Amino acid sequence: MGLLTFGINVTLDGCVDHREGIADDETHAHFTRLMDDCGAMLWGRITYEMMEDYWPAVARGDVDASAAMREWALKLEVKPKYVVSSTRREFPWANSHHLAGDVRSAVQDLKDQTTRGVLVGSGTLAAELDRMGLVDEYQFLVHPRIAGHGPTLYQDGLLHTRRLELVASEPLSNGAIAVHYRRVVDDHE
Repeated sequence: MGLLTFGINVTLDGCVDHREGIADDETHAHFTRLMDDCGAMLWGRITYEMMEDYWPAVARGDVDASAAMREWALKLEVKPKYVVSSTRREFPWANSHHLAGDVRSAVQDLKDQTTRGVLVGSGTLAAELDRMGLVDEYQFLVHPRIAGHGPTLYQDGLLHTRRLELVASEPLSNGAIAVHYRRVVDDHE
């Protein structure tokens, strides 16, 4: 069974709006390494549609992009992408699949079948999966910014505090800090 890792850009005040992070080559290289380490990507419909609107064009060369952005886009094209959606059924982007039915069962099955693990990059979906006890690790890229607005991490809350143990941390030259935490499961969850 693979691990489910929640990986996302976040500001110091918890904002996960993709427009608030530093979108440079170093950031893209960081997320490319995370993607390389996993066997599949998992998104909610809104994140999928945001990604679908831009990254295939970068992979095709239709958008002027740096080498790091193009590498991310090309690897994303071939990576299996799974989407949780109750309103959309068709996902034409290469290697995209709909996760239908009960979300808990579908994601648990995906974890069981993906030994290299699954990287979830949708804040709302990840929080829902965390409330179900399905998130195993957290890979946050904390940006040196205070956004002052949302959406924010876990804005709808959790039933219990998550105890985490630090696996690794790495400062980036752009001022962001990559942090990797593993969930500590205790009797209160």
